Amino acid sequence: MDWQEILFKFVGGLGIFLFGIKFMSDGLQKSAGDKMRGILEKYTTNPILGVLVGVIVTCLIQSSSGTTVMAIGLVNAGLMTLRQAIGVVLGANIGTTMTAFIVGIKIEEYALPIIAVGAFFLFFLNKKRFQYIGQVIFGFGMLFLGLSTMSGGVKPLRELPAFTDFMIQMADQPVLGLVVGTIFTMIVQSSSATIGILQTIADEGMISLGGSLPILFGDNIGTTITAVLASIGASIAAKRTALVHVIFNVCGAIIFMLLLPVVLWVVLWLGEGVNIRMQIAYAHGLFNVTNTLIFLPLIPVLAWIATKFIPGKMEEIQFKPIYLDDRLLATPAVALGQAQHEIVRMGQYARESLQDATKYFFDRDTKYADLALQKEELINELNRKITEYIIRIHQKNGLPAGESEKASGWFQTVSDIERIGDHAENVVELAEFSINHKILFSEAATKELQEMMEVADQTVEKALVALEGQDTDAANTVLELERKLDDLEVVFRKNHIIRLNQNICSSSAGTIYLDLLTNLERIGDHCKNIAQFVLHEQH
Repeated sequence: MDWQEILFKFVGGLGIFLFGIKFMSDGLQKSAGDKMRGILEKYTTNPILGVLVGVIVTCLIQSSSGTTVMAIGLVNAGLMTLRQAIGVVLGANIGTTMTAFIVGIKIEEYALPIIAVGAFFLFFLNKKRFQYIGQVIFGFGMLFLGLSTMSGGVKPLRELPAFTDFMIQMADQPVLGLVVGTIFTMIVQSSSATIGILQTIADEGMISLGGSLPILFGDNIGTTITAVLASIGASIAAKRTALVHVIFNVCGAIIFMLLLPVVLWVVLWLGEGVNIRMQIAYAHGLFNVTNTLIFLPLIPVLAWIATKFIPGKMEEIQFKPIYLDDRLLATPAVALGQAQHEIVRMGQYARESLQDATKYFFDRDTKYADLALQKEELINELNRKITEYIIRIHQKNGLPAGESEKASGWFQTVSDIERIGDHAENVVELAEFSINHKILFSEAATKELQEMMEVADQTVEKALVALEGQDTDAANTVLELERKLDDLEVVFRKNHIIRLNQNICSSSAGTIYLDLLTNLERIGDHCKNIAQFVLHEQH
């Protein structure tokens, strides 16, 4: 028996299969438009909708792990609640069965012509849409080529007594099959791949349908590892979402293991007259659909269990405007007042984003980086919504001339606040670069940055006080602090050149240091614009 050929064909086939899924998935995502995140965010208002969205998105991206990780990201960003995410996770488990059904269609002999058609679309058609279709077809063909290669690799194992004995043992000991399926999927991190391998082995007659079912249930447990890894270092809500994914699949596997003879009978009845690959696909579909129907009414219970297991208060960020009300547009002056409240709220998030970015720079805790970027994303969202709202106020033509001019000034203020958020994001990126490249700053440079960041924070704070209360004293303080930031930047740049000449500071650290000074000085400029707007309004 040529072990090298077996290993190479199996590993190579697995690689081709995984590449096929990934390539097909990318093509589907591109051709469907990169709107998956938006769909998840928008259409998950109730659990049933969440399940449907989870199914659709997973069918489109061909990865339940991908959908679950996306849901965790949205929960982490405050765009989705835990209960909404649970619905999506349930749906993702149904959606992932599509790959097993694709594998169930035995068309390996057509894999190469399918790849040729895909390649024709990719290389001879210039339209992006056709290229994406070509990518889907090419990936589809590669998937079957990978299966065919793996099948060729495992065929000789039928003659190996140790392997056949192990397969018989797994059929006799369902728990062993469950463990094997779980561990293998944890290693490969793709239930689609491990179920594809299982379908191939079963098709070669190496394992019976009864023996393959526990492995299939184990694959569903193993796939939760990706979500668990994605939740490490994420928010409490994201960790709870990952835990629900684990509970859902583990409980489902336990239920189905206890009812194994019944499940086997149902699958044989459903899949009468079809090949064993399709029968495994039916079993996979039955597992996830039944599981979802069981747990759909229990979403509040799952959320409660996750909250008990992972205690702690979540930092709730309302990822939408809270003061903008379309009904108030009938009275433009009142609507403008509400817009001003929302602008101040946006400014508070800009300040918090800068504070979190500063903490990340000095403490190097990724939690602060995530918070800063999350708030910056909210600032961008509020920027869009407030701008649209003020435009609609203008369109009503109900503002007096003076108020109309004031509304135009608020446009600039919104832009300035949004830019403060952008600079906070830049601070996060510079901190990340310095951490990844192990860049160290001298003690003097660190102290200077601390001072500069403190003054920048005070400037933003006073600008918000001036804006909220139309306070001219606070506005004048902002102008003083902005001048101080300008002076500090000049002094600190000179100090930096002296340190470079004395070899106290490295050039790589120096680049980051100067970029930080520039960003902090520009934050002062935007605060100055806000202060001047307030002063102009009060004269």
